[in-house]
Amino acid sequence: MFHLIDKTVLWMAFLRLTSGTIEIIAGLLMLKFMDLNRALLINSSLALIGPVVLITTTTIGLIGLVDKVSYTKLLWVLVGVGFIFYGIRSK
Repeated sequence: MFHLIDKTVLWMAFLRLTSGTIEIIAGLLMLKFMDLNRALLINSSLALIGPVVLITTTTIGLIGLVDKVSYTKLLWVLVGVGFIFYGIRSK
């Protein structure tokens, strides 16, 4: 089965599964400590992990598309990702 999967897709899935595992462990740690200060600390650290995983998986996907998509379409994808980050950032 794995010989049919593109290595780019495999790495993207691996990163997402790892991120999900970290999220589940963080939730369990919040339940274990039952302390609001520690829960906020854990949640804040998750706020750093999420965007890093998003940027990394998007970068891996775009690198995988470079040879399959024209540069104009790739530019449009990058502009779209830029708008997503701008929309998240602005208040």
